[in-house]
Amino acid sequence: MQHNETDRATEVTAAGIARLAGVGRAAVSNWRRRHPDFPRPVGGTETSPSFALGEVEGWLRRHGKLAEVPLRERVWQQLVGHPEGAVAALTHAGRVLLLIHDRPTRWLEVSSGPDDRLAALLPAALEEVLTPRFGAPTAQAPAAVNTPAPGPAPAPGPAPGPAPGHAPVNAPLTPPAALASAPYLRGVAELAAEHGARQTFEFLLGRHLDANPRQYTLTPAELAALMADLACPADPAPAPPRTVLDPACGTGALLRAAAGSGARELYAQDDAADLAALTALRLALHSRAGVRAATADTLRADAFPDLRADAVLCHPPFNERNWGHDELAYDPRWEYGFPARTESELAWVQHALARLRDGGTAVLLMPPAAASRRSGRRVRADLLRRGALRAVLALPLGAAPPYNIPLHLWVLRRPGPPPAQPEVLLADVARFAGEGRGGPDWRAVRESLLDAWRAFDGEGRLAEERPGLARSLPVIALLDDDVDLAPARHLPPAPAADGAGRLTDVRDRLGTALRRTGELTPPPADTAGPAPRWPLTTVGELARAGALVLRTGTSGGPARVPLLTDHDVLAGTAPSGTLPEGDEEPVLTEAGDVVVPVLGGGSVARVVDEATAGAALGRNLVLLRPDPAALDPWFLAGFLRGTANNRQASSYASTATRLDVRRLQLPRLAPADQRRYGARFRALDEFESALRLAARLGEQLARGMYDGLTDGTLTPEPGGK
Repeated sequence: MQHNETDRATEVTAAGIARLAGVGRAAVSNWRRRHPDFPRPVGGTETSPSFALGEVEGWLRRHGKLAEVPLRERVWQQLVGHPEGAVAALTHAGRVLLLIHDRPTRWLEVSSGPDDRLAALLPAALEEVLTPRFGAPTAQAPAAVNTPAPGPAPAPGPAPGPAPGHAPVNAPLTPPAALASAPYLRGVAELAAEHGARQTFEFLLGRHLDANPRQYTLTPAELAALMADLACPADPAPAPPRTVLDPACGTGALLRAAAGSGARELYAQDDAADLAALTALRLALHSRAGVRAATADTLRADAFPDLRADAVLCHPPFNERNWGHDELAYDPRWEYGFPARTESELAWVQHALARLRDGGTAVLLMPPAAASRRSGRRVRADLLRRGALRAVLALPLGAAPPYNIPLHLWVLRRPGPPPAQPEVLLADVARFAGEGRGGPDWRAVRESLLDAWRAFDGEGRLAEERPGLARSLPVIALLDDDVDLAPARHLPPAPAADGAGRLTDVRDRLGTALRRTGELTPPPADTAGPAPRWPLTTVGELARAGALVLRTGTSGGPARVPLLTDHDVLAGTAPSGTLPEGDEEPVLTEAGDVVVPVLGGGSVARVVDEATAGAALGRNLVLLRPDPAALDPWFLAGFLRGTANNRQASSYASTATRLDVRRLQLPRLAPADQRRYGARFRALDEFESALRLAARLGEQLARGMYDGLTDGTLTPEPGGK
């Protein structure tokens, strides 16, 4: 296979080479040292060089390192090395995928023949698809920034911000740019033929987001679906929301979730042109709804000042000081009070209300401080008095970034006539936080919040109070000096540990666990004689010899399956995560596998049992699958846990400790000796599990006793439980 100039121009890092060949980075470093014909760097830095993709692929084939580069890896490396940058490459891919999705025969006609023919015909073909979906490329958004409110004219203020423009999703593609991207776009089309246009775009976008986690603030899919269901119910009456707006669209997760509600028009705005373009393409691939995406700072330059949407969904930026406080003092959107400089979130709340029709619903993700900061109490009070704020719903830890804060959802409605005795729904589902990093119990979160909201929304009040979970309060009860809307401050506590009977059950289980711990306490080990000098081998050598198979976790898969996270391995708990949807083939665990976390500096190795088998392997985990004829899994896991072993195989990457599993050592022992050590290591693992269970039950009992004594459901008298 000949390599064209674009292949040579596409650069790939050592990490990319490792992904192409299915090996670790250490193997790539060894190839560079041992093989004088390994391709020379063409870019990058001395510590992180980059290489020409075509040269690397040819070298790998000549040396038998792989038979063929997987198509998705080739396309991904071409995207990463695109001369216009990864985001521009994603936009090019999205346009072509939309052409393939909407007019497949037109793509076949354009792509037949050489690259120069493709480059000449593609711009016109794209315009045929993009213009009906997004409007003419030369169209500009209106210059007006905001719609004046009726009544007296406001006092003159500072000049408005720059007029917004349409997202560059339909910017003309020049033939030279199309020619430079032709091999990459043909690869994207091949990938779409295998997996579908929509799935191909989601794979490329998901891989890009995973590779650049600090550049984007993402809304998890489960949270986006919950917000869409609150604003756009599945069985609305009398009709589903026709228009939905996201004024801080990011990568389009919220509007994608809303697309399934039957919305006919989707409006998106973001101050980052690349995100607005990617959102437009993503929505066009997922829905037949009309899509309008604009680029501008929403608060300073509203792209849709005349819009009155049925629903607004928004995950606004938090804690922004430079949101336009000085220049927007007389903006007509501040119907409920001028937000303080420190209350940017309340500016977003009022923008959302200003873009709703009467009776329309807005759902915003908010930091918990917005419900209680004194600087925002006057705006909160007016939102309550006028019936605009309908619910404050506290989410569990881990629901969305920042994951260490229990965020809130505010449900608002553009008020019509003021209600006679308005009430507000307050709910807190913190109890459904997950133990691991896989996130909360989303099924329980959804059921609890949607049931409470639908019951409240139908009657205007929650008829039955749900202790510790949800209640509705009259607005007048919240209009004190603080106007504190944090749900936890107003909800009656749940029964302590589900009552005295539950505490008795926990105490009985703790007694059983403590007795079990005593039975499993290991006996003294033999200490006679000097430490043996075993011949040693490494995990890397065993992998090369075929005694074990080494695999690393993936970031996505074709189906939603339980995910074993690094926290699950460290805590000894069941798989707590869910594998994100994607086109990568997940690594599924089998009984007898040994799983090792590579971050954190701990010495942990877990042998997969029948209950855990079948779960997908999460990121930051390495799986070792030993050949039973050569290695006992418990012997392997036990020696991998040695403190000195982990110390010599660890290195520091930035502020984290990273373990190179291939460097871990274990002795060369006969199978009978391996089984002897393995049995002892297995007994230690059972003892450790019993200790963890006793600790959890003890903590639960103590917490329940504290709660019961302080809320009056338990008494300290001898007759009390």
